[in-house]
Amino acid sequence: MLIARVIGDITATCKHPTHEGKKILLVQPLDLDGSDRGNPVVAVDSVNAGAGDRVLLVQDGFDAFTSVGHKLAPIDAAVIGVIDHVELVSGFEGVGAQPAAAAAAAAAPKKQNKKKNS
Repeated sequence: MLIARVIGDITATCKHPTHEGKKILLVQPLDLDGSDRGNPVVAVDSVNAGAGDRVLLVQDGFDAFTSVGHKLAPIDAAVIGVIDHVELVSGFEGVGAQPAAAAAAAAAPKKQNKKKNS
């Protein structure tokens, strides 16, 4: 999931039948500091978001089409939530964050001691 901002609506007079009655938005993915992250994305709206709203964006096809209630619809991205508040914890590096040395040690393959039977 990404944080994004709705920057516009898209109108399509001719579209796939699974998109009928669905609002299509233009959203700009954001970094945690609120700055733009990459290029804007076209997404199907599943939560009635509006221009200027900060939203949760999924860009995985399965997550996107199931969030709007369709099976196997041609949808690459969907808005699945409107963000009310974001609170960043000072000094926090992320979920499951570990100091670099501990993370490297945890990722290293474990050596197994094998004893020979004599």
